[in-house]
Amino acid sequence: MSRLRVNAFTLSLDGYGAGPNQDLENPLGVGGKALHKWAFTTRTFRKMFGEEGGATGVDEDFAARSFEDVGAWILGRNMFGPIRGEWPDDSWKGWWGDNPPYHVPVFVLTHHAREPVVMEGGTTFHFVTEGIHSALEQAKAAADGKDVRVGGGVATIRQYLQEKLIDEMHLAISPVLLGAGENLLAGLDLPKLGYRCSEQVASPHAMHVVIERA
Repeated sequence: MSRLRVNAFTLSLDGYGAGPNQDLENPLGVGGKALHKWAFTTRTFRKMFGEEGGATGVDEDFAARSFEDVGAWILGRNMFGPIRGEWPDDSWKGWWGDNPPYHVPVFVLTHHAREPVVMEGGTTFHFVTEGIHSALEQAKAAADGKDVRVGGGVATIRQYLQEKLIDEMHLAISPVLLGAGENLLAGLDLPKLGYRCSEQVASPHAMHVVIERA
């Protein structure tokens, strides 16, 4: 049965999943890149960017797990790009170049309709204007029995958590303080929503925790 998952989503020690003031020069917000040191050194993430080698161990284990059995993705508008409001044209096709790292259908939440964008490597971006439930329904149909992965950003994950729709969430807590940005868990009562921590493993670069719906 298809599950809804969050994987390899990194938080600062003070709970921020992205820094403030995202723009073309700062895709992860100001200071946000520092969160992901644990991921950038792994074999899985280096391979995504066409590089060889990379570290093995705890960080690589979680990075590799994050791509297993994923048949579709859901992204918030800000994860797709820095453009706000109406699409000025069709020139922006994501941060990742002609061959994005998804290789499956990707459903982008937005208030502004746009035709699907077909990319190299099996990725097609579909733009969903009917909200999170419609995006999940479409993603599960496209996943054909495999899992659906929510890639972020913070606001999108929070919406799915509040609706108790996320089955499993892997967070990598990085030893970085951002002080501002987008806080993932502020104001959310995860135990009341039915979630519990089922796994925790530390590496030199992050504390990995898995939170599951009971």
